[in-house]
Formats: sequence, structure tokens, C-alpha cells
Amino acid sequence: MVATDVFAETVEEKEERLKKELAEVEDQIFKQRQILHGTRQEADSIGRDIDILSAEIAEARLKIQRHEINIQRIGRDINDKTVLIGELTEEIKRDRESLAQLIRNTHKVDSYSFVEILLSNKNISEFFNDLRSYESIKDSIHTSVIEVKQNKKDNEDQKEYLGVQKNQETDAKFSVESEKKLIESKEAEKQRLLDIKNNEAQGYEQVIAERTKKAAEIRAALFALRDTAAIPFGTALTYANTAFAKTGVRPAFLLAILKQESNIGQNVGTCNRPGDPPEKSWRNIMPGPDSGSWRDDQTIFLDLTKRLGLDPDSVPLSCPLSSGGWGGAMGPAQFIPATWVSYEARVAQALGKSAVSPWNPEDAFTASALYLADLGAAAGGYTAERTAALKYYSGSNWSLPQNAFYGDGVMRHAQDIQVNMIDPLQNT
Repeated sequence: MVATDVFAETVEEKEERLKKELAEVEDQIFKQRQILHGTRQEADSIGRDIDILSAEIAEARLKIQRHEINIQRIGRDINDKTVLIGELTEEIKRDRESLAQLIRNTHKVDSYSFVEILLSNKNISEFFNDLRSYESIKDSIHTSVIEVKQNKKDNEDQKEYLGVQKNQETDAKFSVESEKKLIESKEAEKQRLLDIKNNEAQGYEQVIAERTKKAAEIRAALFALRDTAAIPFGTALTYANTAFAKTGVRPAFLLAILKQESNIGQNVGTCNRPGDPPEKSWRNIMPGPDSGSWRDDQTIFLDLTKRLGLDPDSVPLSCPLSSGGWGGAMGPAQFIPATWVSYEARVAQALGKSAVSPWNPEDAFTASALYLADLGAAAGGYTAERTAALKYYSGSNWSLPQNAFYGDGVMRHAQDIQVNMIDPLQNT
């Protein structure tokens, strides 16, 4: 179809064309996956791995095409809804102006006293006509109020739908960027394998050895955790995969949250360690029964450390922010005592343990995943995950611009962890 034909399309024709294109792309993706599955069943060889990469690249390109088709469809819906919202807003404005005029007219009729009516030049029949007009105005006001309320509701419904559409468009655009990065990575690996294949001095054994070495390095690389010792990335990924099976929260996203918390910890610091000054003690950094706060973290903290057999004066806790507020968050997942105790039983049940600790990495991973799932992260997609990350960090203040750095940082970490750490392990 030439460009002029596209511009001449009606809304219905464009919708039908996009549906047809999407169906064709979905069919191609299905066929490509069959090819990829068949290729993976072949004997290990450089040629087979090159074919696998070629199939994965082709599938990624088809996914980009699918996302771009959906972006077109969503973009059209967004435009339509924006126009409709504008029309409804103008209609509400007109209704309110009419309502104001009706109220003014009613006030004008109400302003006449009985004496003024008797002394006026109007006869009795004219007076009753005014009364009938007054009743008519009241009926009109009642009708106008109903119309304004209905238009307002319609406008709010359309804005809510528009917000969902915009989120879907954002998710699709992010997926396109992710697929493009995947293609770049696969193309580079494919070229490397082609170079090896063309060099008789190298063989497939070398490829396997290189992959095995890289996988071992990734697994052994220490994954920093806040307020506890770093653990090997392979162990961290195992914990994240276990949490994914229980909650549906993507492993790369969960690891990104914990990495972000670790990075923040480097700037904020840790309190309540042996040797810390009194102002960094749990007695001063977290709210207690006499602090005037809505929560009593001190009492919960003392009960928790007693049950776990820990010294309350030596377990690390987060320091308060320099801008103010309370500290006292615990372990890699940075749960405050009041939040931890609300998730403690669920964490224990998920892991089949009788007791869990916020300073234990496996327990902290599961607690974090459960909380993120409650915040909507298990739905997947850029928007759902980023919003969950922001709520994880700042609660009801998640939408404030000054908190955006946290969600953006988490999503960058998630992309890096997926492409550079998790994906290479899946190819060994």
C-alpha cells in the first residue's frame, strides 16, 4: 500500500489493516519459534549455534514489528480519546455556565418580597406566570445538575482509559528498545561465531570453554546486598528464581530493586553497628511507643531480635535521611519493622521455614518479591514494574517527580542484569 493510500484510509479501514498485519506477524513469530525449537534439537555445533542466533534475531525483529503495529493502534486510540476528552470538557464548561445562569435567574425571582409583588404593576395572572416560570427554572436546574454530573463522570472515565492506553504505549516502546538491544547482542555473538567457524585453528570446544568460563565468572561475581555480606550472583539468581515461582515477579527486576537499595545504602550509610555513636542507636533512629508516630518500630524490633536470638545493639539498620524522617529499615530488602512483621508469616510459608530473618538474603529476596507483587509488579511490563519500584521506595508519594530517579534506576539495572548476566547463563 502506497503512502497516499494510507493517508486516505478511514478509521475502520486502518483498524482492519492493522489487525491483518498483526495476525500475519503473530503467525510468523509462531513459525519462527518452531524453527528455533527444531534447531535446538540438533547436535551441538558452531553451525547450529549460528542458526539459533539467526532464528532468535529474526524472532526479535518480528516482535519489534508487532510492538510497532500495536503502538500505531494505541496511538490512534490516544488521539481519539484526547479529542473526546476535549469535547467533554467543553460540554461540561457550557453546562456549568448554563447552570450558573439558571441559578442567577432563580435568585432574581427569589429576591421579590410579597409586598413588592403586591405593589408591582403586574396583575395576578402575570404573578402566577412568574411562579410557573420559577418552577420551570427549578426543573431546569435539576436537569442541568444531572447532566453536569454525568458529563463529569464520562470525562473521568475517558481520562482513566487514556491513562491505561498511554501506559500500554510506554510498555510497547520500552519492549521495542529491549528487543533492539537483544538484537545487537545476538548479532555480535553471531559474528564472533562466524569468525571462529572461518578460523580452522579454533573449534567448537573453544566456544564451549569460553561460555563456561564466562558463566562461571558471572555466577561467582559478588552481588552486593545492603546491611549484610555480598553473595555470589549465582546464589542471588537462585533466590530470585525461587521468589519468581512464588510471586511472579521477574528475577531481573527483583535483583534490580536489591541492587538499587544497595547503591542507596552506600550514600545513606548504616546505623546501629557496634561502635556507632548513641545517636545512631535503634533507640534514636526508629519510632517507639512515645515518639508520636503512627507506628512503634522499637517494640517490634526488640521482639524480632529476641525471637531470632540477635543482639538489638549490633544488627545493622538504615540511618535516617539527611532530609529528615526515621531510619531503622532492616536487611537487603530494607523493610521497616512494622512492614516486616506484616509479611513475616507469608515469607515463612513461601519458603517452608519456621522462622525468617530480614537480614537473611533468601528471606529478604522472598519478602521483597511478595511486597512487589502486592504493588503490581507481577503484571509485568515497564509501567507496572516502574510504578511498583516507586511505591516500594516512597509509598503514597511514588508519583512525585523527585522520586522518579529510583524507578528509572531500577529499570536500567533490570535491563543490564537481564542482558549481561541472566541471558548469558541461559546460553550455557
